[in-house]
Amino acid sequence: MLQLIEPTTRLRTSWTQARQEWGPDAHQDGSGLRLAGPDLDTASGFEEWVERLRAQSDRSLPMPEGSVHATHLWIVEDATYLGAIDVRHYLNAFLLEGGGNIGYSVRPSARRRGHATWALGAILPEARRQGLERVLLTCDDGNTASARTIEANGGVLEDVRTTPIGVKRRYWITL
Repeated sequence: MLQLIEPTTRLRTSWTQARQEWGPDAHQDGSGLRLAGPDLDTASGFEEWVERLRAQSDRSLPMPEGSVHATHLWIVEDATYLGAIDVRHYLNAFLLEGGGNIGYSVRPSARRRGHATWALGAILPEARRQGLERVLLTCDDGNTASARTIEANGGVLEDVRTTPIGVKRRYWITL
């Protein structure tokens, strides 16, 4: 059974296996990897990263320049890490242009099974809890799988535009 859970060190082995599928330098939307330190491969480095992911949702803590508060969750089945999804509590200029409120990714071996569609639907109540009335989701213009995932959850295409991170399809979901 699929679940969204807070990041946990308990799934370090499964997360590491998923990272190997992507490759060590691959971008993983919604994963919060930019918060990871250089020693992510060590138990202590992984633990510190998990704590940073959890802390980013605490609105009482200040965020570094260019960052916003976000709730990070992992997509899991039993003890297997399948991917990540996050909801950013508000938009800065960069996120409004091309990043959106929600980012997600599913490990390559778990794709094409509806996990992303399920996870997006499951995180929308969290976005509501954060006080959002609608959320922006973006995907690369050529990413038809992600576009279908967003549309299956009520996403309405606003436009397709060139952004600093590429040509993006921009969708809004009313909560």
